[in-house]
Amino acid sequence: MTRGNAFGVGLSASLLLAAGLGCQSAQRKNQDHAMTTPIETGWIQKSLDLEGETYRYAVYVPADYSPQRRWPVVVFLNGAGERGVDGVRQTEVGLGPVIRAHPERFPCLVVMPQCRPDVTWRDQSMTALAMACLSATEADYAVDPDRVTLTGLSLGGFGTWWMGAMYPDRFCALAPVCGGGDPDNADKLARTPIWCYHGEADPVVPVERSREMVEAVRAAGGDVRYTELPGVGHNSWDDAYGNPEYVAWMLAQRR
Repeated sequence: MTRGNAFGVGLSASLLLAAGLGCQSAQRKNQDHAMTTPIETGWIQKSLDLEGETYRYAVYVPADYSPQRRWPVVVFLNGAGERGVDGVRQTEVGLGPVIRAHPERFPCLVVMPQCRPDVTWRDQSMTALAMACLSATEADYAVDPDRVTLTGLSLGGFGTWWMGAMYPDRFCALAPVCGGGDPDNADKLARTPIWCYHGEADPVVPVERSREMVEAVRAAGGDVRYTELPGVGHNSWDDAYGNPEYVAWMLAQRR
């Protein structure tokens, strides 16, 4: 079980086991843990071990957190510029600054794994990392397993489309920002509510990448909302996460 001190003590598991951990056993572990462990709130840096590697990640715990009720969770996947091993940089762009400026909008737990340099969220180790961080959070806190949203920007937007298709029954909603995916995954993605954001003038990830995914998922019968920002370049995440309706939508979804 991870701990909420500066660098935590990790859990050890294989990649496939970490990706497949069940939320029900995590909730049972949480019952005893929550009643005996002092509760830290705010930004907490944690770490876990996977296949002999130590990964640092961050968890945001709202100030009024209490184990007496179950809380929704948002899993955030960082962009390419925030990749690293410090466990902090991924909190400084996108969702993190909005949480710091408007904590009242986030009555939820937020899990922020950090993608390693020179790989993407589609890498097996990074996919397993994100799922392991979620499972560790479910073990440490009172989590509502039916209210887990996956979101990410740019590289993390691609990761959101990818993991949403890889785990179609795991998340209650997907919120990809300026990313793209594989239209062949539309049938799997159509099971989950999606709200996608993209800047119309994005020079890094062409807006067509989101348009084609939205079209494919809608054709497969999916529930997709799409916001395209006229004249906006690659940074559509400030508009997306700064929109209180976008955050409220994430927290309102249920599996």
